[in-house]
Amino acid sequence: MQSSSLTQAVFPVETVHAEAGLPVARCSVIAHEIDWVRSAPWQILSCGLTLFCAAVALLVVMPDAIHAQAPAAMTSMEGMSTSTDLFVMAGSDIDRPGLLPRANYNIGIGHTFAFLKKDRIGDELTFSYMYENAGSHGFLHTQYGEHTESLGIMKNFPLPKTKAWSGYTMIQSGITSYTGNAHLQNRLDSGVSLGAIVHCSYHSSIWIQESYGKAVTVPWFTTASIGYTYSW
Repeated sequence: MQSSSLTQAVFPVETVHAEAGLPVARCSVIAHEIDWVRSAPWQILSCGLTLFCAAVALLVVMPDAIHAQAPAAMTSMEGMSTSTDLFVMAGSDIDRPGLLPRANYNIGIGHTFAFLKKDRIGDELTFSYMYENAGSHGFLHTQYGEHTESLGIMKNFPLPKTKAWSGYTMIQSGITSYTGNAHLQNRLDSGVSLGAIVHCSYHSSIWIQESYGKAVTVPWFTTASIGYTYSW
């Protein structure tokens, strides 16, 4: 999101902020998009390759261990009516407008409930905290932050012909707060996710997730992330 005199002349940041009521950090996306787009494909490719290499490593480096432990893990899992998952995930948002990568960190806990096992929407209730770099430049962290606390419902489902992998969907909604501006700004934030779980053992698994999120008055974004989950 480097500066662009052409874009700033057409869409002044102050004008956009006053008319739309958006955070300054988000509005600067519009004012700086043109020059950034030139380098966007390489940054996005780098993020994609990182996640791809991580997935390949799981399939190539650890297949024997995963397939040896997964059947026993899945058998134990099927025998239990409930479980608790503590997950930590990291990835990259792709913010709109444009294709703007920003670091995204997520930590949360979920618990399955026996009475939800046959529910089509979900069988696990979750609570999570997410931090996203909402600055006008930089990837990992800036003074502008987006902090979201959300509740969600998650649906776990098996995948055919494998016990080492399973899938899940998740619907979340909560409050996101934008910090770093003169005033704290709160917005309703909602998202949906589709993910895959690599079962390393009953207690340990790797989650790979793609999400779509939208906060009120703020452009939408997608998030690709990978993380570790401990279950008991």
